[in-house]
Amino acid sequence: RPALTDNRTIGFALFLNFIWINLSEVFRYFVFIRSMMQEALPALPDVAPMSVPIFLIWGIWDTILVLSATLIAMLALERLGATHKTIFIVATGIWMSIFVLLWLGLYNMNLATPAVLLVALPLAWLEMFVAVHLVAYAIRRSQ
Repeated sequence: RPALTDNRTIGFALFLNFIWINLSEVFRYFVFIRSMMQEALPALPDVAPMSVPIFLIWGIWDTILVLSATLIAMLALERLGATHKTIFIVATGIWMSIFVLLWLGLYNMNLATPAVLLVALPLAWLEMFVAVHLVAYAIRRSQ
């Protein structure tokens, strides 16, 4: 039976990526992005606030991100194989579909600076690369 139909494999991959992606997102935001966005947008009141509504939205964002990254990676790796080349391509495709579109849109609306993009995008790519590796690990573990 393919690992894709194995709920334990899917659950394990989601569990691993829930931990990894949330840690990565929190690290990137608090260590780099929050202060950079506040510096880049001093005229906007309350940029990157710490509040319950923001944390609730962030929870929704992280849930969608974990589900998307994990399930897209699982489908692709099961279909194409979990080679180093495939992991690289899948991670890059997920990164471009989510993060490059997000930050390019923010930059286009003058809501992000080139400096923010130069930090946020490479760290987001690393996040997706590790996330796809974790999916590959979950698949290998189930076989």
